[in-house]
Amino acid sequence: MQPAATACGLLLLFGYLTVRAFSGTYVWYDPYISPAVAPALFTPASGYPGAVPVAHAWLGAFPAWWPAFLPQTPAFFIPWMALAFRFTCYYYRGAYYKAVALTPPSCAVRGPARRYRGETMLLLFQNLHRYTLYGALFLIVCLWWEGLSAFFRDGQFGVGVGTIVMIVNAALLSAYILGCHSWRHLVGGRLDCFSCPHAGGGRDDAGVSRLPAYALWRSSTWFNERHLLFAWCSLVWVVLTDFYIYLVATGTIFDRSTW
Repeated sequence: MQPAATACGLLLLFGYLTVRAFSGTYVWYDPYISPAVAPALFTPASGYPGAVPVAHAWLGAFPAWWPAFLPQTPAFFIPWMALAFRFTCYYYRGAYYKAVALTPPSCAVRGPARRYRGETMLLLFQNLHRYTLYGALFLIVCLWWEGLSAFFRDGQFGVGVGTIVMIVNAALLSAYILGCHSWRHLVGGRLDCFSCPHAGGGRDDAGVSRLPAYALWRSSTWFNERHLLFAWCSLVWVVLTDFYIYLVATGTIFDRSTW
């Protein structure tokens, strides 16, 4: 039941985000932008209600050479990095591997008689996860920028429900990324021994390494121990953030704010 429930949850959440990312409509309500299309490199100039304004896109409107059979949505450029990072995430791999019966549900549970080759051959691309981390780090900086920018409308400072929703979204995604195994290895995992003489930095009176990398590694360990929790919470909140912006952009609900 657990793998089946996981599969249903992933299909529902990722399916929703895929549809929203490809539609490119009702993803903007000044000053809120949906995480499904943020940050916007290009944006449609017309024909897409609730689209990101041309002035907010980094490079303006979609160029004339853009293929007519593809929707004009900003999700094609930078936001896809989030999908690549999540799809190759170690925790998500374990979830969807078990969901499609590539491996038994647990080591002590008998599964179908299939030969599992590990992440080789077709699954070799999963090793790209360590590189998708850099895209995710860049993307989270952009989402924090969008969230902080949402405190201002027409140059006037204010706070709206959408502002809080966007900030919480950036915070949960940050917690998810900071617990990533690749991040933990990057900031300190390359050292086999923090307290050994060759590591440098020395130790304090309690025997704890003074290396800054050790502090980063320890803090990342706290997030890593809760990686699965933040993975699901951040994914659900991305969906809720987009859905909230969709509702206010379509006029279905009213955004409470101080403006």
